[in-house]
Amino acid sequence: MNPAPTAALDLSPEATAAVLTQALPYIQRFSGATVVVKYGGSALDEAHLTRFAADVVLMHSVGIRPVVVHGGGPQIGEMMARLGLEPTFVDGLRVTDADTLDIARMVLVGRVNRDIVSAINVHGPLAVGVSGEDAGLLQARVRHPGLGFVGTVDAVNTTIIDRLLDEHLIPVVSTIGVDATGQALNINADTVAGTLAGALGAVKALFLTDVEGLYADPDDPSSLISETSAAALEAMIESGELAGGMVPKAEAAVHAVRHGVASAHMVNGTTPHVLLLELFTDAGVGTMVGPDPIPAAPQKQDGRLVGGNPVGPDPIPAVPQKEADL
Repeated sequence: MNPAPTAALDLSPEATAAVLTQALPYIQRFSGATVVVKYGGSALDEAHLTRFAADVVLMHSVGIRPVVVHGGGPQIGEMMARLGLEPTFVDGLRVTDADTLDIARMVLVGRVNRDIVSAINVHGPLAVGVSGEDAGLLQARVRHPGLGFVGTVDAVNTTIIDRLLDEHLIPVVSTIGVDATGQALNINADTVAGTLAGALGAVKALFLTDVEGLYADPDDPSSLISETSAAALEAMIESGELAGGMVPKAEAAVHAVRHGVASAHMVNGTTPHVLLLELFTDAGVGTMVGPDPIPAAPQKQDGRLVGGNPVGPDPIPAVPQKEADL
């Protein structure tokens, strides 16, 4: 199958060369590195998916090892409505009974996953769809009995992802996990992306959303937070400054950088080629979450140690155990 046509750009040869030159150091820096991208929700329409797939293939072509993790909450809700089923929520969490779980598996594994795989494979035989049930990838447990088959990740077995990456393939992961008895569980995609990024030793975790990033004031577009630390973001979560769908992304970003990922990014998935803007240009986009600051070294003053911590830095606090809406 021939690659999908791309929109013509009004660039001179000199401008094209300048763009490639700017991208070169980033290509060299990230070649061979794993990047986890969480994709889904409102960005799953045909136009956005076509651009997204092309960006993922370009990443792959310059040596990056992309892993796509996808959700599909709106698509699950749409299918439930078509079947005449009314969703039930408890404290903002969708109650997932047996019928809802069947719908989630059907939509995530059988529809959304296949759509993303097919869009990538227009450019060549590169993408492989994987469910969290496959090869024990996402080992989970029930989050709360009152929520039904809603899961939380206990452990990640990256064997199948590692093998696909070693074969220069692009894993596309749907977020259905399985417990010790073999029972399937629906898990939030942001949570899975952050956990998987840490387990894979990814250099970046990119969370695509429908806004530019995190705002200090959600009602003020000029208050975009371009950069923050895991500790500062954790404080925003605990204080209630964040709400809605940004909470699971923020929690997942904190988890990722606390587990070895160099940086996590919340970016607008509806922006054309936002992955390339983040990875290969000098202009940062969205909100970058980095590790906690290293405590200042103690200084001697009048023979005494002042400031810092003479016995080493404080232990990194545990990641909060709140769960995200599904």
